[in-house]
Amino acid sequence: MIPRQPARASTALAERPADRPAPKALYKIPEVMTLLSMSRSVIYEQIRAGRLRSVTQGRARLVSAAAIADYVTLLENETMRSNA
Repeated sequence: MIPRQPARASTALAERPADRPAPKALYKIPEVMTLLSMSRSVIYEQIRAGRLRSVTQGRARLVSAAAIADYVTLLENETMRSNA
């Protein structure tokens, strides 16, 4: 009988730093704080201003991966405009 090889983690997961959450569709506010390196109050200010989209599920406020990517693009575009 041939011994089975242990399951290997995918390369993407193996290369992910330990302090970063795994990629997923929706992130809780503390995870968004880590991903964007912003405080809780700044995250909520950006949500209230409509610059960072979020959804609620029950009492939890969640931010989609797409909303995070869009927010980063918005910041980059603002930086490009101010530097031009």
